[in-house]
Amino acid sequence: MKKLPIYLDNNSTTPVDQRVIDEMVCYLRDDFGNEGSRTHSFGAAAKKAVQGARYGFAELIKGDPEDVIFTSGATESCNIAIQGLGRWGLENNKKHIISSSIEHKAVLEPLDYLSKNGFEVDYIKTNTDGQINLEHFERLLRPSTLLVSVMSVNNETGIIQPIQEICNILQNSEAYFFCDASQSFGKTFTLTENQRIDLTAISSHKIFGPKGIGALIVRKRKHKKVPLTPIFFGGGQERGLRPGTLAVHQIVGFFLASKLAKKECSSRFEACLKIKQEILRNFSVLKPVFNGDQSKCMPNVSNISIPGINSEAAIVSLKDLIAVSNGSACTSASYKPSHVLEAMGLDKDRIYEAIRISWSHLTPELPYPDIIKRLMALKKN
Repeated sequence: MKKLPIYLDNNSTTPVDQRVIDEMVCYLRDDFGNEGSRTHSFGAAAKKAVQGARYGFAELIKGDPEDVIFTSGATESCNIAIQGLGRWGLENNKKHIISSSIEHKAVLEPLDYLSKNGFEVDYIKTNTDGQINLEHFERLLRPSTLLVSVMSVNNETGIIQPIQEICNILQNSEAYFFCDASQSFGKTFTLTENQRIDLTAISSHKIFGPKGIGALIVRKRKHKKVPLTPIFFGGGQERGLRPGTLAVHQIVGFFLASKLAKKECSSRFEACLKIKQEILRNFSVLKPVFNGDQSKCMPNVSNISIPGINSEAAIVSLKDLIAVSNGSACTSASYKPSHVLEAMGLDKDRIYEAIRISWSHLTPELPYPDIIKRLMALKKN
């Protein structure tokens, strides 16, 4: 059997935990009923499983079960959160939105759609350290602001955004706050407990759960619901915000993956931090430049530029040793310069040299001598 490269692209997706697979199989093979079927035991078993997951998520986020809307993933959650406020914004003359230019395309493209349909969207400047500029954000905020949308952790750089500081600034604002927490949920749980964040997108396949399932956490503001309207229709499931037959096996798998992430959070963090220290120490001979302040970075990722080595050439040269990327998986089909690194003000050469390395607590020891040897050969050429 051909030896596979070591997987270092965990920010794009993670393998499914075997414990999660075992749990899901039961709802594919035995308790396979439709959660909406009320006339027999198969439907009752499915409904019980979904309710158990919903209540379990509520406990994890310190919220209510009805706060949890199951979706097909973070992209759908982002679209519901952003487009779902559109009608209310137009009706109430709240047509100003603030976001950042380093957001994932799942946020930027819905915002672009709204900007073409009566909304004004302002983008917060990004500092060279990879965090948004809070002073610029404060200047952009106005009484007519409908929504503020800022991700918790950038998917390309791993830089942690100042979410609590944003919440503090928004304390006296009526603007709704949406946070794409795809890259932080499961690695930390403090953000999803924050009551000032009205809408939060979370994803399963970033935390060793199945693809195709996520959730939108929708918190009440002073006992009032966020005025979301659905973006598609049919069936009325999930309080009418996400119609369609619920994927019971995926929901069960997502919840178990989340529960395991909570239980093992500290040990996973320490394991990832140890791997990061090893990577940085071994790569130091190449004199890499780090894209983003590493003191503000997650322990499971680094975005580095190696002077004189094009990232595409490096990825091809190393493909039988390690699997890495040079940006978001959603844009990898046709590579363009990273909009994230451009927003940080990095020069063209540094952007084209950038490689994202993202690992997990399961990542084995890397073949550093072989990796360094190949990269040094590229540097000479």
